[in-house]
Amino acid sequence: MDELALRFLFGGAAVALSYVISVLAPWKELGGIFAAFPAVMAVAVMMTGRKDGSKTAAQIAEGAVYGMLGCAVCVFSTFTMMRVFHTWWPSIGVGLLCWYLSAILVFKLVERLRTSLDQSGRRRAQ
Repeated sequence: MDELALRFLFGGAAVALSYVISVLAPWKELGGIFAAFPAVMAVAVMMTGRKDGSKTAAQIAEGAVYGMLGCAVCVFSTFTMMRVFHTWWPSIGVGLLCWYLSAILVFKLVERLRTSLDQSGRRRAQ
């Protein structure tokens, strides 16, 4: 099966399942829990691992850590905006912007920390 089709199938099934659960569940928060299912990450790691090996799949998984930390920021900022302004569409827009900026910030901080640790390790070795 084509990689894009497989990603679409898994991702779409996860989204559809989370919607069905949110409609049928007596607790709407349960639908929210399933809305956070990491379908895209799981499929990306699986497909990359199959195609390019575990080392590259680990890099994808590492990037997903940054994105998922950004998801926590997104959810918190969207939830806060919804509580303050009581309107969903600008709240989601602010949340998505916060997701992107926070994920990039964490990535850059980790990159800077690694560079710093590499340089201090080299100094000790000399």
